[in-house]
Amino acid sequence: MPVRLNPNLLPDLLTSIQQSQVNMNAATQQLSSGRSVNQLSDNPAAVATLVGNHSQFAQDDQFLQNIGALQTRLQVSDATLSNVVTVLTRAISIGTEGANGTLSPADRQAVAGEVQGLTSQLLSLANTAYQGTYIFSGTAVTTQPFTLNPATNAVTYNGNTNTTSVQISSGNSINTSVPGSQLFTNATGNAFGALQNLYSSLVSGNNIGQAVVQVNSALSQVGVQRVFYGNALNQINLSQSFLNQEKINLSSQENTLISADPAKAATDFAQAQIANQATLSATGRILNLPTLLDFLK
Repeated sequence: MPVRLNPNLLPDLLTSIQQSQVNMNAATQQLSSGRSVNQLSDNPAAVATLVGNHSQFAQDDQFLQNIGALQTRLQVSDATLSNVVTVLTRAISIGTEGANGTLSPADRQAVAGEVQGLTSQLLSLANTAYQGTYIFSGTAVTTQPFTLNPATNAVTYNGNTNTTSVQISSGNSINTSVPGSQLFTNATGNAFGALQNLYSSLVSGNNIGQAVVQVNSALSQVGVQRVFYGNALNQINLSQSFLNQEKINLSSQENTLISADPAKAATDFAQAQIANQATLSATGRILNLPTLLDFLK
């Protein structure tokens, strides 16, 4: 006598089959992808954490890009000021030599010519550009900051006194430069004015010692302002280390959240496969059909 299908059993049988197939598919996907979370429904809490982590990771990448661009610019600025220190130190040496009274007028003229050369070097350094923009012109980065009037040998600052800042980590911004007027034409120490006075003093033989004092003041002013670049480089190096470590931590957390356990996934697959086969076999016997697939057709 043929076995009759109890209609009340069909929903439970289909649900059991579908669930075992879902479990098999999930285990298969974990084994193939190496991830325990492949879609939102796998672990909504983990996915929410991952979304936040990915956002933070992208933000850290942007901060590191900002740091990379700023770091080189600061290094170029600091190296330039190191050369400025060399120029002014040489000028002091020349002035000291000229002030000791042992040089003849001809010798003073010769060293005065060297001071002119140092002024030209200083002008070139003060007009240093990096990647097509001037580093000592404030925010007027496309304007050459200093120009020399050949008639008077006076140097004019053409930039501005503004500064810009760059964000290098969450809630942490840093200024990118010191305006050239603060470095080279400051009232506390005017490098160009001091060199011009030293030149004139050497030519005339008068007030050379006073001119040397002015150059020394200009050198001190450059040294004081140069501290900004050293501090800025230290700050961005610290931020760079922090951001790189945070990215490592985020990657580690992601790995912990979503990495599949291969042994567990294989066990889950085997169990789901056994459950699926058992359900199909039992259903086939109940329905008295060769296979459930025949019934579903």
